Amino acid sequence: QVRLVESGGGLVQAGGSLRLTCAASGNTFSISAMAWYRQAPGKPRDLVARISSNGWTNYGDSVKGRFTISRDNAKSTVYLQMNSLSPEDTAVYYCNQVWGFTEYWGQGTQVTVSS
Repeated sequence: QVRLVESGGGLVQAGGSLRLTCAASGNTFSISAMAWYRQAPGKPRDLVARISSNGWTNYGDSVKGRFTISRDNAKSTVYLQMNSLSPEDTAVYYCNQVWGFTEYWGQGTQVTVSS
């Protein structure tokens, strides 16, 4: 059974940075695609960034050039480095793992950016 645990969220001022961490359990991490999504109140859950099992990445348009996703297969951990944060980045951020036809979600971590 896969369990995803996010950490690193919090309150930051506009222009600041945060690094989110998602630690995965189970033995499928290295062969899974990992992603970060976010959901603001009253809005749908949107893709922030995705990294494939071999390291290919793609990003949502609103975060390109500011956010970086990375993974450490030895630690079964995926990271999201967020720079130049703005109030529009305020949301709950969720970690996502896809392996075959199976998808897993973390419980989410709140990121709040003050102006």
